[in-house]
Amino acid sequence: MFHPWGELRHLAHVIVIWARPAPGIPAATDGERRIWIDPGLSQRERRSVLVHEMVHLEHGHRGCQSVAVERQVREAAARRLIAWERLLAEVPWARGLDELADELWVTEDVLLDRLAALSPEDLRHLEHVRAAAQD
Repeated sequence: MFHPWGELRHLAHVIVIWARPAPGIPAATDGERRIWIDPGLSQRERRSVLVHEMVHLEHGHRGCQSVAVERQVREAAARRLIAWERLLAEVPWARGLDELADELWVTEDVLLDRLAALSPEDLRHLEHVRAAAQD
């Protein structure tokens, strides 16, 4: 499992500021060395937004990004947080998206981003694994 807090330790120049960056925004980065995270988030939410902001930071993104760039960042964060092997291992036993997201220790939105980025072949394989477990 990917551990974003461990990865953050390798980025000595980056500091996390425990404050909501703006109303309605759970996290943000300045694109250089600061990440703001709403302290009221759950651990799953904190983990998810941290990776999202780390991807923005890696690319030096400042301020709002285009819809296309934001989609790329969301997909990259979801791939880091949810390894294919882990998804295959957990999907047969989950009774719904929320339970699967909980098992994968991500938000439901991150899980949906990961699923949306899968190829048609991967989706068929995932469905086969899920169906086989229900037999």
